[in-house]
Amino acid sequence: MKINCIVIEDEPLAMERVTGYIRKLPGLTLLQSFDNALDAFVFLKITPVDLIFLDINLGELSGIQFLQSIQFNGDVIITTAYTDFALIGYDLNVTDYLLKPFTFERFLQAVDKVSSDKNSALQHEQRDFFFVKTENRYERISYAEVLYIEGMRDYRKIHTTHKKIMTLQTFAELEKELPPSVICRVHKSYMISISKIDSLEKDEIHIGNIILPVSESYKSTLYKLIGR
Repeated sequence: MKINCIVIEDEPLAMERVTGYIRKLPGLTLLQSFDNALDAFVFLKITPVDLIFLDINLGELSGIQFLQSIQFNGDVIITTAYTDFALIGYDLNVTDYLLKPFTFERFLQAVDKVSSDKNSALQHEQRDFFFVKTENRYERISYAEVLYIEGMRDYRKIHTTHKKIMTLQTFAELEKELPPSVICRVHKSYMISISKIDSLEKDEIHIGNIILPVSESYKSTLYKLIGR
């Protein structure tokens, strides 16, 4: 399985190191490299990317600000000389954190995490159900049963056709479990089942008598999924 990636790095020697490592791995395809986050932001608007190698100190727009400003469903590997950002990277659901100067072996470990995630996602797409942890058990839920998933403080409430299930699993964890072509994020507090949408109107999704918001950052992805 080919993984399409980009590099965002403003240090020439660090850029050379990362791109050189990428070219050693036949499973990675380097689409483009950038010395600033703004050009990468524009590129991601029009080009599908699976993986970003991202430096933190990038001048006008930092790597952290970049991550906070985009809607990206792929993997991110942070590459930096500073240890201070590890916790922030974890909060942003970063796949791995490479501390410069890193070896090829350490780089390979990070890429292997991405490959494992991709293979897991492929397996999920080939089945029609998932499991969530609720109370002291794991419950099986069919994709076809899901209406939408609602964020409620520390919990996620999964609304299905016949019941509601509460789980402590985060949206980030659920997004890794669920194929976005079936159930996708539309708002910081909501995921919806594409097949259950009755209509879209401005910033609203209608599922029967239920009206849910869709935020601007998720709107373009949603419209691509419904073929518009």
